[in-house]
Amino acid sequence: MGLFSSSTKQVPETHNLPQHVAVIMDGNGRWAKKRFLPRVAGHQRGLESVRQLVKTCVRLEIKYLTLFAFSSENWRRPPDEVTFLMGLFLEALDREVAKLHEANVILKLIGDRSQFNADLQQKMLDAERKTEANAGLTLTIAVNYGGRWDVVHAVNQLLLNKQPIDEISEADLTPYLSMSYAPEPDLFIRTGGETRISNFLLWQLAYTELYFTPVLWPDFDETAFEQALKSYRQRERRFGRTSEQLVSENGSL
Repeated sequence: MGLFSSSTKQVPETHNLPQHVAVIMDGNGRWAKKRFLPRVAGHQRGLESVRQLVKTCVRLEIKYLTLFAFSSENWRRPPDEVTFLMGLFLEALDREVAKLHEANVILKLIGDRSQFNADLQQKMLDAERKTEANAGLTLTIAVNYGGRWDVVHAVNQLLLNKQPIDEISEADLTPYLSMSYAPEPDLFIRTGGETRISNFLLWQLAYTELYFTPVLWPDFDETAFEQALKSYRQRERRFGRTSEQLVSENGSL
């Protein structure tokens, strides 16, 4: 895949349907607590919401779906929950990759893998290799990922590979960002009622349309996703331009 231009440098092509959707899947623990279940039950149920969203994106021919599964700050959670999440992730790789491959989905995993054990790191690599030749939806899972980490890591990689350098431009940095293979998200969704982006894709969300919903992630079904898409279709994406310019460019004057 080629590199995509920055929305702060060029105006990207837009569509009624977003081509790239990014999601913070929030509310698993609260979903479980409301049902007097352990928090891990919410994470298990949340995996089904992931499956359904992937299927919907494939059906709608959305090209990119990026999910925030585990942030660099999530290590602060109770140790037993972190252990469970790592086990659930490992289990999901074992069980879901073959299904993704059958559905022609490309799986990519972004984030700092150094804190994961060798078995998990190998399974992540194997999963990516198995699906890399596919041509359908590109599903990106962000694990041990942080937006600030992404930028700092990219700068360090640039400095390692381009010595000497006097001044860094966006074009210089772009190839080293975690998601250089994808266009910037058109639509960002956060479930669970919180209204922040929590260190997710800080560079890439510069001109993304933000959508926040109180729906808890395990309850985020196709109807809830359609509400997000409806909101997106009602947005006027100006990228620094005026409304009058958009009307003129669309040939309506």
